[in-house]
Amino acid sequence: MADDYLPGRSWRIGRLFGRRPLSVEAPDLSLTPAWTTTSKEVAANELGSNLRFGLTSQEAGMRLADDGPNIISVQRKQGIASLIIGQFKDAMIIVLMVAAVVAAIAGQPRDAAMIAAILIINAAIGVFHELRARQAIDALKQLMPNRVTVIRDGKSNQVNASELVVGDLVQIDAGGQVPADMRLIDVTDLEIDEAALTGESLSSEKSSAALSHGGLPLGDQKNMAFGGTAVGRGKARGLIIATGGRTEIGKIAALMQSGKTVLTPLQKRLARLSRKLAVAAVFVCIIIFAVGLLRGHPPLLMFMTAASVAVAAMPEALPAVVTVLLAVGARKMARHNALIRHLPAVETLGSVTYICTDKTGTLTQNKMHVVDMVTDSRDELLTAMALCSEVEGARDDENSIILQGEPTELALAEYALENGYERQQLELSQPRVATFAFSSARKRMTTVHINNGAYVAYTKGAPEIILAASAKWQEKADALANQAMRVLAFARHSSQELPASDETDGNIEIIGLVGLQDPPRPESAAAIAACKAAGIETVMITGDHPQTARAIAMQIGLADSDDQVLSGAELARLTDENFDQHVLGTKIYARVDPAQKIRIVEALQDRNQFVAMTGDGVNDAPALSRANIGVAMGKVGTDVARDASDLILLDDNFASIVWAVREGRRVYDNIRKFIRYVLACNLAEILTIFFAPLLGLPLPLLPLQILWINLVTDGLPGIALTAERAEPDVMNRSPVPPEQGIFDRDLWIHILFYGGFMAAVTLAMQYWSLIDGKDNWQTMVFTVLTFLQLGQAIAVRSEKRSIFRSNPFRNRFLIATILASAALHLVIIYTPTGQQLFRVSSLSANELAICFLVSLSGLVISEIWKLIRYRGSLGREGDILTEQLK
Repeated sequence: MADDYLPGRSWRIGRLFGRRPLSVEAPDLSLTPAWTTTSKEVAANELGSNLRFGLTSQEAGMRLADDGPNIISVQRKQGIASLIIGQFKDAMIIVLMVAAVVAAIAGQPRDAAMIAAILIINAAIGVFHELRARQAIDALKQLMPNRVTVIRDGKSNQVNASELVVGDLVQIDAGGQVPADMRLIDVTDLEIDEAALTGESLSSEKSSAALSHGGLPLGDQKNMAFGGTAVGRGKARGLIIATGGRTEIGKIAALMQSGKTVLTPLQKRLARLSRKLAVAAVFVCIIIFAVGLLRGHPPLLMFMTAASVAVAAMPEALPAVVTVLLAVGARKMARHNALIRHLPAVETLGSVTYICTDKTGTLTQNKMHVVDMVTDSRDELLTAMALCSEVEGARDDENSIILQGEPTELALAEYALENGYERQQLELSQPRVATFAFSSARKRMTTVHINNGAYVAYTKGAPEIILAASAKWQEKADALANQAMRVLAFARHSSQELPASDETDGNIEIIGLVGLQDPPRPESAAAIAACKAAGIETVMITGDHPQTARAIAMQIGLADSDDQVLSGAELARLTDENFDQHVLGTKIYARVDPAQKIRIVEALQDRNQFVAMTGDGVNDAPALSRANIGVAMGKVGTDVARDASDLILLDDNFASIVWAVREGRRVYDNIRKFIRYVLACNLAEILTIFFAPLLGLPLPLLPLQILWINLVTDGLPGIALTAERAEPDVMNRSPVPPEQGIFDRDLWIHILFYGGFMAAVTLAMQYWSLIDGKDNWQTMVFTVLTFLQLGQAIAVRSEKRSIFRSNPFRNRFLIATILASAALHLVIIYTPTGQQLFRVSSLSANELAICFLVSLSGLVISEIWKLIRYRGSLGREGDILTEQLK
């Protein structure tokens, strides 16, 4: 307990009960008492308390004034105004604000209004998610009980848990919660469920004796009780050694609040894209304006043209498209029981390279089950499992028996019931006449029954107690224990008189052994295999015992016999440099604390990995916050874990994250398709306007025509690309490298090639129509460039697959928007209002046919490109991951 004192504070300590407290400076942290190895008498003396009378009310009041209430404090919250301002600091947002101003100056109030609306919507969404994120810290407060029994002035009183102070003598009972971190001094059959804090699947048996070794993980500190954990059995008294933010729960809250914000891959890539586009757009517009002036064009016309090109160059629909993509992806994930809390997490899933998962409740069922039995008489063992129990049963409205009791006993009773052995039914013929309750000292429980006039005692307990006289049975028990099972031994003793105790001097008949375990979820193995197929490494991080962690990992295929388990104690001894050498090769971590989970996540992130962290307990919350994406369990998970996460698995099914990853990859692919499409089209417009004057041609397009093309092609067809289904090989390829930007080599080549090709075809049409003496040459240029870009929307549906290998009607929305955009363009050139507004004229049937045929060249060159560049690179197109999960 290295943080029991806070450095630099004055702490009043009354060494003896009733004595005037002294003011002393807090000792150095290295000299803080090791509470686990300190006797209870010394602990009371160090805390200035008394083992019988506790603190005086006066002393408690002074300590409360000095230390503050036993609550988890939070950092000063950022105001709403600051949150709103913070949403407009992103580079992409700044560029779009400039674009809105340019559009307004260029006489396009509708474009300016559309961009402004997008900015407002994005800011509102960002503020909403910031406010939701604050709930993660607030939920921690709910773990502390409201009222608690405390002994002060030698009297037992009920006080508010927030009034507890260090040194208070507190009583805890079964069914309640531990109000703060305590050194136990008086224990009666105490068991505490610490799964939410330590990840331990079994309840922890507690004692008051000083331990021989210090520096143990929380799960092994048997004489300590920690705030926020649940008392499952028994009762105890203890001295408070830490309250509020100094408790283990408080430290977790501090870790969550001190965590740095981790940008998603999408945010990083769009930020880089924004900067590049902004620089390029400004540079090109200056050149276009200058060249136009040198060619003798009016300054106002060239200013409007340059401004229009600037608006066209910026994909102002990108934030809207990304939002739509993420929202649609989130809705699809919800159908597979994966609830997204933060929209950017949808895309982040597609880049995940590591999944760090808790064991208890995530890969396992978080419920003890009987998994093995060793016996010479199955009937007798099942009878003992049913009778030697305190589990109570009741029938529900459907006449089914509902059992309630301590988790281990419940597992035994349920297994017996499943095999037709019900306690209440058996006790009709074998009534119970005596019970010797379980105690941690005796490590056994016995029930006595009358059977055919004789007394039969059934005993269950620890193998080392029940099997002390049988080396043969002890060997069998060891074999089960080596398989990471909790082993219980059962025995029987018959007598003609009612026994006064369950001491038998070894004169018992061993019935058999039962092995219990928190077994893996049935779908865990398939999900782990699916992640491997998708190039995603899975790592188990648990507070459970190393042997148990290894056994579960091997059962689900996460690790094999050659993989080593790194314990929390071993991890603590590793320097950051040494750990960096091990982190990519370690698959199992056991007995780790919350801070070490964060260390593992950050070490992976330092090695350029994108990490998803799954968990359900309070102990998982800091790592969930620090990971690139936090995944919480929705059923058994705590509110703290859910509020700290980006994704919640509603069915607590690890396999659901596989579907979420698949959807994340689809979203990322479709964002790339949109960018590839829009920027190639925008580049075609820029190159057409730029090179026409240099080639001695008149200005090919008017400002309003440029904006119309940009609106028609970037609008509905671009958004329709968000509805594209996943590529067939989406889960057969490795994750997108986190350091790889949106503009990888292939995307650059595509944009430059197709943008240049469309510009060349457009300029060729302008040259031909001018040579042919056509008065409506500008309308033909306008039409060809529009139709070329609409054709590109079809070509980019798949980066590698031919359009003839894809069902054109799988994305009916895209087909409909292309037809609608083409129809709107025809309305412009064939209606008087459109002709007058856009300064175009009608095309004859032959001229329209020529424009259409010339525009098809874009699709033809796309098919040739795919055939040459990607021949043989597709491989198997089936979705291995999906097939494994079916």
